[in-house]
Amino acid sequence: MSRKLLLLTLAILHFTLGLESTALGQTTRTKVKGISVDPNNPRYTYRIQHSRDGIGKFYMGREIAHVMGHLGAGWLERSSREVEERPQTLIKALKIKSGDKVADIGVGTGYFARRISRIIGPKGTVYGVDIQQEMLDLLARNLKNANIKNVEGVLGTISNPNLPKNTIDLALMVDVYHEFSHPFEMMQNLCKALKTGGRIAFIEYRMEDPKVPIKLLHKMSQLQVLKEASPHPLEWVETISILPRQHIIIFRKTAPHISTRTNSNEPRTP
Repeated sequence: MSRKLLLLTLAILHFTLGLESTALGQTTRTKVKGISVDPNNPRYTYRIQHSRDGIGKFYMGREIAHVMGHLGAGWLERSSREVEERPQTLIKALKIKSGDKVADIGVGTGYFARRISRIIGPKGTVYGVDIQQEMLDLLARNLKNANIKNVEGVLGTISNPNLPKNTIDLALMVDVYHEFSHPFEMMQNLCKALKTGGRIAFIEYRMEDPKVPIKLLHKMSQLQVLKEASPHPLEWVETISILPRQHIIIFRKTAPHISTRTNSNEPRTP
C-alpha cells in the first residue's frame, strides 16, 4: 500500500471514528440486547455471543483475544519459529542501533529481547515488559543462563507497561497487541514512554491472508491496526512485508501540539 493511499485511509478512519463516537454516546443511553457498554470506558463493549477464542470484549469492532498464559511458554521457544517468523529478518528490518532503549512488550521468555540485546550493546537497554510474574521469572532464568546484563524485566499491568516517560526509542509488540484487554489505555501509556520521534512496531499475523494457520482472533489486518493507532499521537511510517506470516507496521510518536493562541486576559502592548 502506497503512502498516499494510507494517508487517505487514515483520513477516512478519523472521519469514521468521529461517527463512531456519536454512535457510542447513543449506545450508552440505549440498551441493545446482548451488548453492554463498559461503564469505566465507553470505548469498549461486551457481547454475550462471542468467539470462544475471545474474552467477549470488543474495541473498534474487534474482539479481544485470550492471553496466552505462562504454561504455554514453551511455544515461544519452539525451534520452528526461526522458519515461521524469521526473527533475525524482523530485527534487521527494525533498524535498531547501538545504545537504543527498546521496550519488548509481552516479553515472555525473552525470545526477542535476548537477540536484540546483542545489537544495542552495553550502553543500550531492553525493557522486557510482561503482566505475568511467572514469565518474568522465566526471562530472568534465561538471561542468567546466557549471561545477558542489558535486559531488565518489568512487571506491567493490563493497562500500563510501567515504563519511564520519554525514554524509549522503540517499543516492539510481537503477536501480543491483539491480546491487550485494555488496548486504548495501554497504548496511551506506551506513547508516554516513547521519546518524541520514538517508534512503535506492531508485528501481527496477517488477517488478509487466509493461508496463515493462526486462529482468526490472533490475526490483525493492517487497516485495523491503523484504526486502533489513530486516537494516539502516532503517525504511520511504513509497513514492511518481508515475513512469511506477519506484518511489520511501524508508527512514530509525533511532537506535542503547542498552541500559539495567546491568553485573552493577558495585557497586550499597543
